Amino acid sequence: MKITDLLRKDIMLLDLQATEKEAVIDEMIESLDKHGVITDVTEFKDAILKREAQTSTGLGDGIAMPHAKNKAVEKPTVLFAKSNKGVNYESLDGQPAYLFFMIAVPDGANNTHLETLAALSRQLIDKNFVDSLKNAQSPEEIHALFDEEQEAVEEVERNDEQASQVDEENPFVVAITACPTGIAHTYMAEDALKKKAKEMNVDIRVETQGSDGAKNALSKDEIERANAVIIAASKKVDLDRFSGKHLIQRPVSDGINKTEELITKAVNKDAPVYQGDGGEKNADNTEEKSSSVWGGIYKDIMNGISHMLPFVVGGGILMAISFLVESFVGSESTIFTFLNDLGGNAFDFLIPIFAGFIALSIADRPGLMPGMVGGLIAVNSNAGFLGGLVAGFLAGYVVIWLKKVFRKLPKSLEGLKPILLYPVLGLFVTGLLMYFIFGPIFATINTAMVTFLENLGTGNAVILGAILGAMMAIDMGGPFNKAAYAFSIGIFTDTGDGSLMAAVMAGGMIPPLAIALATTLFKNKFTESEKKSGLTNYIMGLSFVTEGAIPFAAADPLRVIGSSVLGAAIAGGLTQFFNTAIPAPHGGIFVIPLAENPLLFLLSLAIGMIISAVVLGVWRKPVKEK
Repeated sequence: MKITDLLRKDIMLLDLQATEKEAVIDEMIESLDKHGVITDVTEFKDAILKREAQTSTGLGDGIAMPHAKNKAVEKPTVLFAKSNKGVNYESLDGQPAYLFFMIAVPDGANNTHLETLAALSRQLIDKNFVDSLKNAQSPEEIHALFDEEQEAVEEVERNDEQASQVDEENPFVVAITACPTGIAHTYMAEDALKKKAKEMNVDIRVETQGSDGAKNALSKDEIERANAVIIAASKKVDLDRFSGKHLIQRPVSDGINKTEELITKAVNKDAPVYQGDGGEKNADNTEEKSSSVWGGIYKDIMNGISHMLPFVVGGGILMAISFLVESFVGSESTIFTFLNDLGGNAFDFLIPIFAGFIALSIADRPGLMPGMVGGLIAVNSNAGFLGGLVAGFLAGYVVIWLKKVFRKLPKSLEGLKPILLYPVLGLFVTGLLMYFIFGPIFATINTAMVTFLENLGTGNAVILGAILGAMMAIDMGGPFNKAAYAFSIGIFTDTGDGSLMAAVMAGGMIPPLAIALATTLFKNKFTESEKKSGLTNYIMGLSFVTEGAIPFAAADPLRVIGSSVLGAAIAGGLTQFFNTAIPAPHGGIFVIPLAENPLLFLLSLAIGMIISAVVLGVWRKPVKEK
C-alpha cells in the first residue's frame, strides 16, 4: 500500500494552533469534516476518543497516530498535521508530539485500516525521515518525502527476500514482535530490528503477531538454525515451539529502542535455554522480572474474573427473574423451578471457574484442571470466594514447582509431563493442601467475614457502601472498579444477599449518568460534540456500563473523576442506609424491578447523580465560542 494514495494534500494542517490533546483532535476533525471525509463529527470523534481511552496513540518520539474505523467516514483518508510548538498528547514517552497522522477508515474496511497503520509505522521508524517531515514546508514536499521513503522500504523488503537465502558466514537470529493492540508498535519493532541487524551484518527473520494475525511465520527449520530467539512483545506469545533455544523475552518497546542490545545478546547466545513444556518461563526476561509483582497478581485475578463473569451475569439474572416469577405463580411452578435451577447451576461453576483460570494464567494449561478442582473443594468446604482465590494461586504455583522439579527429565519422557505427571501430581498436591490446610482456614475466615457483614450496624454498612460505590467510579473499569465488583460478587455468591451489589451497581451507574445530566443542565460548559456524546451516556449509565464516561474522563480527568467519585460514594452509601438490595450482578435499570425497595434504590441513584452532575457543571469552565 502507498501512503500517498490516502495522504491528501488539500486537508493537511502544517501549523496546528492547538496545544492540548483534545483541541488538536478537534482541529484535525474539523478539516476532515470541511473536506467531506466524514459525515458526522460527533460520531467520528467519539470513536477517536474511545480508542485514545484504551491506550494513547501518542507513540513517542514526537509522533501521534489517532485513528478510527467508523461508519461516519466516507472514504479512507490520512490527514497529516504538524505542530511547531509541540502538543501535550499524553504520549507513551511523556514527551510533546509534533507530527500527527489521523487515519479515518469506513466501517468494515478492516484490511485498509490495518494496512495503513502498519505501512505508516514502518516508515516512521526512520528518524531521518521523521526529521525531514518536521522541516517540510509544503504538502508537495511531504508527498515527495513519503514517495522516497516508500521506495526505501520496498528496497529493504526486497533485500529481506534475498536474505532468506541465509549467508552461512553471518549469524542468524529469529524474532517475534507483538503489542497489545497489534498495530503500530508491532511493526515499528519489526523494522527497527531489521535495520539494526543489517547494520550489524546479522541475518534476521521477524514474525509479526498483529491484530490481523501472524505474518511471516517462522518455519521450524529457521528456528532450528537460529543462534537465538528474540521475543519483543507486550502480550502473551506461545513459546513452546522455541524449546531448546536461547530465548530473550522483552517488552515490544525494547524491540524499538534497544535493538542493538537484543541482537548482540542473541548473537552471543547470552540468554538461558528455554525449556518448553507447556509454558515454563525460564527465558531472559529481565524487564519483566523488574516489573511490579502486584501487576502480575492483578493480571491473574482478572483472568479468573473475566472468565467467571458470564456465569455470574447469566446465572444471577435468571435466578433473580425466577424470584420475580415466584411472586406470581408460586414456588411449585415449573417455570420458577426451571429458571431457579438453571441460574443455580450456572452459579455452581463460579468459584471453580474463577480458580481454574487464575491457575491457567499462572501455569498455562496444566494449571487449569487442578485449579478448578481446588475451587470446587473451596465451595464444598465453605471457604467461599476467598478460598477459590487461594486455590487458583495455589494450583498455579504447584504446577510451576512441578515444572521445575521435572525440568531435567530425559527427553524420551517429555511426553509424560502434560498427560500424566502434571495432572496427577498437580491435582494431588493442590487437593491435599486445600482439603487439609487452606480449605479449613479460609472456611473459618469466610464464616467470620460473613457474620461480621450480617451484623454490621447501619452506620458501618453505609460507610462500606460508600467505599464500594467510590471505587466503582475511581477508574471506571480499572483495578479499583474490578476489585469492588469482585468483592461484592463474592459476598453475593456466599450469602445470596444483594445489598452490596446495589452499592456497586449504583456506583458504576453514576459516572455516565452524571455526565449526561451535566451536559443537559450546563450547556455552556460543553462543546457541541460533548453534548451529543452526553446523550449516549444516559443509555450507557442506565445499562450499568461505566466505561461510557471514559472519553470525558480522559479529556478532563480531575473534574470528571472527582465529581463522579463524590456522587458514586453518596449513592453507594444511601443504598445501604435505605436497606436496598439487588439480587442480580448486572443489568442496571433493567433489573431494578427485581430489587428490594426498588424506589429507594432509584432515589439513591438520583441523589448521587444530581450531586455529581451539579459539581461537575459548576466546576467546569464555560466553553469559549469560536
